[in-house]
Amino acid sequence: MTDIDVHQRLTSQLADSQRAWRDLVAEVGEDRMTEPGPMGEWSFHDLVVHLLGWRDRTVARLEAIAAGESDPPEPWPTDLPDGDDPINDWIQAQGADRSVPEVLAAIDASHDQLATALRAIPAEILTDPNGIPWLDGTAAVDVDWVSHYHVEHEPSVLAWLASRD
Repeated sequence: MTDIDVHQRLTSQLADSQRAWRDLVAEVGEDRMTEPGPMGEWSFHDLVVHLLGWRDRTVARLEAIAAGESDPPEPWPTDLPDGDDPINDWIQAQGADRSVPEVLAAIDASHDQLATALRAIPAEILTDPNGIPWLDGTAAVDVDWVSHYHVEHEPSVLAWLASRD
């Protein structure tokens, strides 16, 4: 696979994901963004803040790889208790006052930031199962870069939308 093929494949996958995300945002509708339900007590706005916090971390890590630097420090305080829940709570606290239009614009822009970060990494790193150590033996070209949403959150969002129809 050539450098162009690798980068085009990733860019195309992210563009498809961004289109699907935009369709979902339109289906939810701005007037329902702050209603609890898509993730238990979390609103869709809360979910977007959550996804954005983790995506920002991923983009920073990919940018470090592209620059030949070590992994950047975590964006959250180092003294948080172990586990994802304290991190998720911290992310929510950071984004609680952000407006719906602001977080929607930020998550939309993050698709482009993710694509840009991946394009900046040489194809030989993206196709090497050990090229990005934190991917645990999976080549970056084979990663679903938006799986956090698809795997962990999409089913409950779709169920919430279906229950409202």
